[in-house]
Amino acid sequence: ENDMRSQGYDKTPDFKLQVPIAVDGRVVNWIESKASFGDESSHKTYLKDQFWSYWNRFGPGMVIYWFGFIDELDCNRDKGIILSDQFPSNLITLTSLLWKDD
Repeated sequence: ENDMRSQGYDKTPDFKLQVPIAVDGRVVNWIESKASFGDESSHKTYLKDQFWSYWNRFGPGMVIYWFGFIDELDCNRDKGIILSDQFPSNLITLTSLLWKDD
């Protein structure tokens, strides 16, 4: 995040991945970590002020609400923003794909 700000980005995700991962079959280029519960009001504000800006700059990403979130808020997966309450255990990396080919 600090590296990206030093490059002139004003709003940056907590993690911009150098190599994308796949979660539930969807590409993830960035991860935003929220030490809060994702309620409708705060999530709407985050979407407007942060998440869509990240999506416009970096493509699809993931938000982790460490204290959970209202399930109905996870409605932008098809548009490229995944919600979770934990780091995904089912992620696929480029490295794991390369090893499968051998």
